[in-house]
Amino acid sequence: MKVRTRFAPSPTGLLHIGGARTALFNYLFARHYGGEFVLRIEDTDRARSTQEAVKVILDGLDWLGLHADEPPVYQTTREARHVEVAMQLLTEGKAYRCYCTPEELTAMREQAIAEKRPPRYDGRWRDRDPAEAPEGVKPAIRLKAPREGEVVVKDLVQGEVRVKNAEMDDMIILRSDGTPTYLHAVVVDDHDMAITHVIRGDDHLTNTFRQIQIYDAMGWEKPEFAHIPLIHGADGAKLSKRHGAVSILEFREQGFLPEALCNYLLRLGWGHGDAEFLSREEQINLFTLEGVGRAASRMDYAKLTHLNGMWLRQADDAWLRDDVVERLAKADMTVDTIAMQRILHLMPGLKERAKTLEELAASSAFLAREVPLPFEPKAEALLTHENKAMLARLASMLEGVDFEAIAIDAALRGFAEAESRKLGQVAQPLRAALTGSTMSPGIDATLIALGKSEALKRISAVSA
Repeated sequence: MKVRTRFAPSPTGLLHIGGARTALFNYLFARHYGGEFVLRIEDTDRARSTQEAVKVILDGLDWLGLHADEPPVYQTTREARHVEVAMQLLTEGKAYRCYCTPEELTAMREQAIAEKRPPRYDGRWRDRDPAEAPEGVKPAIRLKAPREGEVVVKDLVQGEVRVKNAEMDDMIILRSDGTPTYLHAVVVDDHDMAITHVIRGDDHLTNTFRQIQIYDAMGWEKPEFAHIPLIHGADGAKLSKRHGAVSILEFREQGFLPEALCNYLLRLGWGHGDAEFLSREEQINLFTLEGVGRAASRMDYAKLTHLNGMWLRQADDAWLRDDVVERLAKADMTVDTIAMQRILHLMPGLKERAKTLEELAASSAFLAREVPLPFEPKAEALLTHENKAMLARLASMLEGVDFEAIAIDAALRGFAEAESRKLGQVAQPLRAALTGSTMSPGIDATLIALGKSEALKRISAVSA
């Protein structure tokens, strides 16, 4: 049996962090067992599904590197097949037409609530003669679910879970307007697409009990089920906008790397010893459902940011340069060829300090700016009258220095000694003059990246 998993989002909203983790788990599980990972867009809610949401889902999965093995299947294109199965169940006496009006269903629900009973359909059309149907009422089709016994799910994460059939009513599989319900369509699609493992959030567990009834009625082999816990905020509440980024693409805009986000999401609810920093290949080799815990996970943005910094330091310098240039351009900064060369030259030092691509872009911006530079308050405070005079003397000395690391280091140390200052008392005002900040890579590397002409221009701009 070839393992086949699927990610089946509804395009009624953005691809959020929980959905991304579900997609990741399905992808890794399929790859671990040499199987296939497919994508199904469950767009049966036509009133709320949007093409924009579909694009966000596809873009998000592409950014995360979770590529399906087949083109995406759109559930609405399979409606005829959903109807076909419902009619087969009706013909075989395993489903029936229900002529209840909306008013009757509302009254039924209100009475159950008043009597402190679960608001379930009472089955009044289950064995009733359709000849008694009221005129002008289009029927829904309901599954004739068993009333005895129980449904048992041997969940690969939650363990064995049971529910009595008597606790479930006869669910609608085809609405009165002829459209299939979500619960019915999912079963038909999973069967026809040969899905062997359904890995999804544990908020779907109650759906599984009902869906198994359809599998049994059709005599179909059931897939294995694995319901993974949800992700909560740090406060234990359900994730929402107040907890930070909601859409996966927001993480991209905030400067997180897809490798870091996937690495973090994998470790959010799954464990393998002390392993933390895992490549995609290592993730595939190690991932099994046995490592998934049953408790809800809590989103920790500080840990994600720390992990992102680790991945950023492993990233290719030229790729980082290009991303920085793109982010600076979005901030209306002109980045010419010379500035690009400076950024690339200084990238090894810049990425050591940054934790996100946004931070990296911000710390690189000085390399693309023209004088006069904007100054951070702490940097401006360093540019006292005394330090400006010192920088003027330093500029005169630097004019005769070759701009390479050993020569610059020796020159700065010699200058500091001649001025009876510590090296830091020279380097910090110089850093402020060159960058407008008090933070940068090593001062010698910063000077080399800017080049002699630009460095002297910047020093002159503050010391004149």
